[in-house]
Amino acid sequence: MTPHQIQFLLLDLALIVLVARAAGGLFRWLGQPAVLGEITAGILLGPTLFGTGFTETVFPPDARPLLGALANLGVALFLLGEGIDFDRGLLRGAGLVVPVLAVTSVAVPFVAGTATGFWLFDDHETVSRSGFILFMGVALSVTAFPVMARILADRGLNRDRLGAIALSGAALTDVLAWSVFAVVLTVVARDGQESWRIALMPVYVVVMLCVVRPLLRRLENSDTFRRKDTALTVVLTGLLLSSLATEWIGLHFLFGAFLFGAVLPRGGALTLRTAWTPGMRRLSSTLLLPAYFLLAGLNVDLSALGARGLVELAGILFVAIAGKAGTAFVVARLHGMERREATVLAALMNTRGLTELIVLTIGVQIGVLDSRLYSVMVVMALITTAMAGPVLALLPVARDQARTLPDSGPSPPARAAGSPTTSR
Repeated sequence: MTPHQIQFLLLDLALIVLVARAAGGLFRWLGQPAVLGEITAGILLGPTLFGTGFTETVFPPDARPLLGALANLGVALFLLGEGIDFDRGLLRGAGLVVPVLAVTSVAVPFVAGTATGFWLFDDHETVSRSGFILFMGVALSVTAFPVMARILADRGLNRDRLGAIALSGAALTDVLAWSVFAVVLTVVARDGQESWRIALMPVYVVVMLCVVRPLLRRLENSDTFRRKDTALTVVLTGLLLSSLATEWIGLHFLFGAFLFGAVLPRGGALTLRTAWTPGMRRLSSTLLLPAYFLLAGLNVDLSALGARGLVELAGILFVAIAGKAGTAFVVARLHGMERREATVLAALMNTRGLTELIVLTIGVQIGVLDSRLYSVMVVMALITTAMAGPVLALLPVARDQARTLPDSGPSPPARAAGSPTTSR
């Protein structure tokens, strides 16, 4: 590293922390997730307002790879935490509504997204026609489970019946969408990747579930690994090796980060799961993740969209909202939920946020998305995520409904529109 790189790396990190804190706080005050403010701040610091000259002066090209490395580390740590927090218990006792909601919320937007890919393909540069079309299906299928969880927690709905349905559906949707995305990545990598490596993907998953997880449980029960520092060493080493394995296979390293967190043992001493402390999570969410968001925003240039880009944005927004929110609304109504509850559930399932941003960034890295379509898709993610807050504010949901998840019969009637909700 040159002195110039070190100086701008430190300067840019300081700027990122301050800007992310201010923008995130402003958006939370407006009733929106902080991630929207951080991404928007990146867009405003990018070429959209100030042009490329300002952006390259403040974030010089030789410093961006260093920022990108730290940002990717931040996302890997974040997904490790998501894997640790992933509660399979949410999927138990849910009856039919959650699996039906999850499957249809992936399948319908995926089909609509692939159709959109056929429409857009001729106007964009991409390394693979089939990869591009399938990628568009995945990009319109994801739901931002962590963003939704934060929205529900802020309004005190995370333990209510509707919140449980939404969280369960989003969790299963994430698993399905990421699984489909793994297949799409193998399609894109097929030309330059040895086929035998790609075939190792299911082997890797089986090894993680049937070998690594029992081994970790045995280690956790030993006296040596009950120490926090030893447990943290195991967790970080496992995170890096699992990420390395998926990157080498031809998937993205983030798959390895999430799966390693998910296979950490539950029950027992819980030493490995608790080794990833709240303090470490705060460091990641305060410094490293905002770097990812702002760098993603810097790559958005709305001034270059033109009339064609605006038409594409309108079309993609329509497909994204109709495919995801429309499907969730219909499924909710078919399972006996009131119109008000179904509308709220549809808005929640329509949130994309961080998950979408990760998918889009990977799309750029593998050459599937060009800069213009990336900008369009980021704006779509911002708009669809921002819709959830106003819908929850305008359509408050009763807080004292039955805690059990509905199966296929009618739900208890909702309270009047003026029923109170908590909001932060």
